Amino acid sequence: MTAALVRGIDSPDMRAAGRELLSVALMDARNHTLHLADQIASHAKAGGVSVTEAVELDPLAWQLGHVGWFQEWWIARNLQRGRGRQCDPRGTRLPSLESDADLWWDDAQVARAQRWQLAMPDLDTLKTYLLATLESTLELLEKAPETDDALYFYRLALAHEDMHGEELIASAQALGVPLDIELPGPLPMRAPLAMPRTSWRMGSDDAGGFCFDNERPAHRVEVPDFEIDAQVVTWAQYVEFVDDGGYDRAELWHPDGWQWLQDKASAEGADAGGRAPRYVQQIGVASGAVMQTRFGSPRRMLGAQPATHVSWWEADAWCRWAGRRLPAEVEWELAACSASQRGFRWGDVWEWTGSTARPYPGFVADPWRDYSEACFGSHKVLRGASFATRERMKHPRFRQFQLPQAELLFAGFRSCAV
Repeated sequence: MTAALVRGIDSPDMRAAGRELLSVALMDARNHTLHLADQIASHAKAGGVSVTEAVELDPLAWQLGHVGWFQEWWIARNLQRGRGRQCDPRGTRLPSLESDADLWWDDAQVARAQRWQLAMPDLDTLKTYLLATLESTLELLEKAPETDDALYFYRLALAHEDMHGEELIASAQALGVPLDIELPGPLPMRAPLAMPRTSWRMGSDDAGGFCFDNERPAHRVEVPDFEIDAQVVTWAQYVEFVDDGGYDRAELWHPDGWQWLQDKASAEGADAGGRAPRYVQQIGVASGAVMQTRFGSPRRMLGAQPATHVSWWEADAWCRWAGRRLPAEVEWELAACSASQRGFRWGDVWEWTGSTARPYPGFVADPWRDYSEACFGSHKVLRGASFATRERMKHPRFRQFQLPQAELLFAGFRSCAV
């Protein structure tokens, strides 16, 4: 694969990719999935998996099977695949290549707790299923018209697999699998950015290519002037919060966040006694040293590196302590799209915003109903991307939703002036 082709298939421009690039990108995503799966499986075989940690994750066999099932469900089995977003999700489906696929891997029907109880195929059988589903996808793609409707589900399947690729990396972190991944380096510290009052067109225009339903429709939002950090909060800044008793002061925490913190602190084996973000084994008050386990190895974090594996509750408490606040997602999007030349940096870690996930005015769900609607009203919005995100998924208008207690993802935050 040439360097130019690699750049072409791992770029945000893939949202508008045609058949040829989509075909190569789908193969690339599948290779990435299987490469990560092999490393996680080898670690498990060597006895490195902790059951107490694994219960927070999906089993590897479920994750692999689900990736193949999703692609097969929306493409090979979908008689309305050519209709794109106009497809009826309740339409008749062709049978799966695996007779029990729907019983095992339909995430809308199988809760996470149930997934650990399923007697699923072994890794070799799953690889065969993944190869067969990809082959059928590529054969159908070769015959598809070069239109947005006809290519919609292929672009969706690519994005879905890329998201699960990052989930596999997060699983590797939770399980202590020694992946060789470059972590974010020290951040250049810049002064906060003053953003003038403006009318911002928020969201993605429906003007061709692919975007997720929760990004539509684009709409005008009047944004007052505000001040936002040029970079995410670093470990040095976070240590100051810990040093000042941030984990012991109930007044800094949302009541639900304070209860979450007490439950975490009392849980058997909680890192740093519940007084630090996930995977932190030591957070030195006097020295400022932070030791955080990364892919099975304790590492000393530099003060200028981004604080990572921070929950929304912790980010919100830090902001209250600092006399700051989390940015609204419209503020984050505006700065990401318009202030990069002034030093606004994003993409090292996912970033919590102060916004609760809600549909944009005039929202219409796409066929994959469970993607957005299930999160509205209960989840918090993250923006940006992390070091584990494929480049083609990094888009300033992409919205990720997570519950406020989520710690497994590679997330941090920045702040705004109150």
